[in-house]
Amino acid sequence: MLILIIGLLFFAFKLKAQSNKKNEERKLTGQQIVLELDRLNFFNITNNLDLKQSKTEFEKSYNDLYFFEGLMKDDLSFTDNRFYFIDSETLFEGGGLIQYLETVKISFNRLGLKLFISDELNVQTEKHWLHKIKLNGKEYIAFDNNFGENDWTIAYLNFIEMLNDQLKLQNSNEQFYPISSGNDGKIVLLTKEQFEFVKMNYPNSNDHPKEIIDWKKGLNY
Repeated sequence: MLILIIGLLFFAFKLKAQSNKKNEERKLTGQQIVLELDRLNFFNITNNLDLKQSKTEFEKSYNDLYFFEGLMKDDLSFTDNRFYFIDSETLFEGGGLIQYLETVKISFNRLGLKLFISDELNVQTEKHWLHKIKLNGKEYIAFDNNFGENDWTIAYLNFIEMLNDQLKLQNSNEQFYPISSGNDGKIVLLTKEQFEFVKMNYPNSNDHPKEIIDWKKGLNY
């Protein structure tokens, strides 16, 4: 039995080593990562004045940290106009939804898309909150639940899904992908091709973008 266990452990370690070796063999340099992101039009909504510095930061983040993230300004915005910090607590509270919709409108504008915000509705009791909003005339549920432990997460996911629905309705090939939630929430705007490139060349960790269905699974949500 002991020999069998040792043999199985050896086989498992060998498979892991082969997998790690494979990952190392396909690993690109930071410069190659930036070149490919550029080819995939990742920087097409970055301001020209920020372009060089943004690319340098992506290259550095990959080389030094094996991490997918660009240059953040002092106001916590990103120069690439694709990453956004979303504090889920702020988003959930009064005024937060409008604040973050106005923030991500930058990306919509630079893609030549509309994001007209109107008719916010709040109906709140001691136990329940109904929160609605219209984007380009279509009504969305920001929150419609009894208060509980998952309020921030529900608001965060509804926020992403309403944005992605508007992107789809306007025939955009871009979608927002969740990275994290809570007080240090973060999302990133990517095409499917850009997402697949990131997924292939960066660690499949909680610090990197996921499709919403996979992100929910990670939370057992």
